Amino acid sequence: MASTYTPLGVELMATGENAGTWGTKTNANLNLVSQLTGGFAQVSIAGGAGTTALDIDDGALTGTAQQRMIEFTGSITGNRIVTIPNDVETFYILRNSTSGAYTVQFKYATGSGSTFTFSTTDKGDKILFASASPDATNPNILSLAIGTGISDVVDDTSPQLGGNLDTNDFNIAFDDAHGIIDENGNEQIIFQTTGSAVNQLDVTNAATGNPPKVSATGGDSNIDLDLEAKGTGHLTVRGNTNPGAIQLNCESNSHGQQIKSQPHSASVTNVMLLPAGADSTLVSLVSTDTLTNKTLTSPAIGTKISDTNGNELINLTATSSAVNEFTLANAATGNGPILSATGETNVDINLNPKGTGTLKSGSNAVKIAGKETMWVPAAAMYGPTTNPADAEQIETTALRPDMKVFDFDASTDQYTQFTVAMPKSWNEGTITYQVYWSPSTTNTGNCIFRLQGLSRVDNESIDTAYGSFTDVTDAGIGTVEDQQVSAESGAVTLTTPAADALSYFQFARRASNGGDTFTGEARVLGIKIFFTTDAANDA
Repeated sequence: MASTYTPLGVELMATGENAGTWGTKTNANLNLVSQLTGGFAQVSIAGGAGTTALDIDDGALTGTAQQRMIEFTGSITGNRIVTIPNDVETFYILRNSTSGAYTVQFKYATGSGSTFTFSTTDKGDKILFASASPDATNPNILSLAIGTGISDVVDDTSPQLGGNLDTNDFNIAFDDAHGIIDENGNEQIIFQTTGSAVNQLDVTNAATGNPPKVSATGGDSNIDLDLEAKGTGHLTVRGNTNPGAIQLNCESNSHGQQIKSQPHSASVTNVMLLPAGADSTLVSLVSTDTLTNKTLTSPAIGTKISDTNGNELINLTATSSAVNEFTLANAATGNGPILSATGETNVDINLNPKGTGTLKSGSNAVKIAGKETMWVPAAAMYGPTTNPADAEQIETTALRPDMKVFDFDASTDQYTQFTVAMPKSWNEGTITYQVYWSPSTTNTGNCIFRLQGLSRVDNESIDTAYGSFTDVTDAGIGTVEDQQVSAESGAVTLTTPAADALSYFQFARRASNGGDTFTGEARVLGIKIFFTTDAANDA
């Protein structure tokens, strides 16, 4: 009868077999048993994702699965699987010494039994039992949690944790005046005990966007939280990228008020004393408060004065190195109060309405210098000798408005001219303009208009070149006899503008330009000139 072999490769000799070789075979078996109980092997499982099969060599010492401790080595670039034959029943000490952040799974060769996997970061040791059960089809790999080392922490005078300490729903009991020390043996937190204590601190961590919390909790309904400095020390709220701050919330924790230090740039180190006397409320820079029996000597007022409802009454704007100001004087019976400009010898008073608002005296508007307009109708224009536009009077419907216009051709640059004696209050700066016109066709192409000008005073030659043209473009509206108004043009610079001068203007259609695509005649009704005054009147 021939020999048989166990799942781990030990030869079982039959009665009467192997005469003369029992010693050799028995020694081989003993060597294999020695290796199975205490053998060590390094097995490289290097490579990408794949499987390394450990084997059993019957009657030999060469099988990679016939060791007690196996160390996996090599650089792995994918998740690896290590298998053993399905009938192996023993326990292994495995060490994962591979490099590479990939898993290593230890399992039987086939079946759906349980397995063990080293995580991508687990480069440690594990004791596993290959159970070969419940059967050889789906055998399980079992992880053994076997304690090692001392049996009681008190026996170790310098214990170290190999992982997080889980209190398992129990507490850590500190003796009075004992606590947590740093790695140098120095006190870090010392706990003081109170007999029959019912109140304590709760420390709560927080998710993203929320702060951690220290709370007073316990058996009492209302519990203070005491922070006690030592000796003359004080409580410091440190700054980080912002100045140190303490926030005091309302009772619902939906509003908060902060007490904050001055920034580093202010270089301030001082002491702020709270007011003495009865219970009161501090007055702030921005709060609405009523001060009674308070004398302000030469007060410096910030940006505004508000009424009793907290609404702005007067807004104030500071000017660096200011020397001119308002002086207000009240008046006795029969006299009016006085608002005066004081400071330098000659000081204007500037009153500036907002937006389109007006300066009024009583209910009547007061005329002020600024942007003004002037209407120049087509009837006030004339065609120049060279390339004039055609002066026309176009009837719309009988006894409805006729259009007094200049028709500007669609293919030839044509011109009109007009003169204006600009008011003395004009600031002699640039002007702008808008074109009022009506299309002769339904075409919606662009029409390019342009304006140039010069000013002449007494004893200056009129035979002088105009300044540069400034263009404005307006697209046809698509309906004949509709009123069209262009956008306001850019700045028009007159040649030698001057007060008391007669200004000459030349207006044109730039029909020869490729950008002018309106195919009909442009019927110009007139233009509106915008200019700026800088004097109250023309005196």
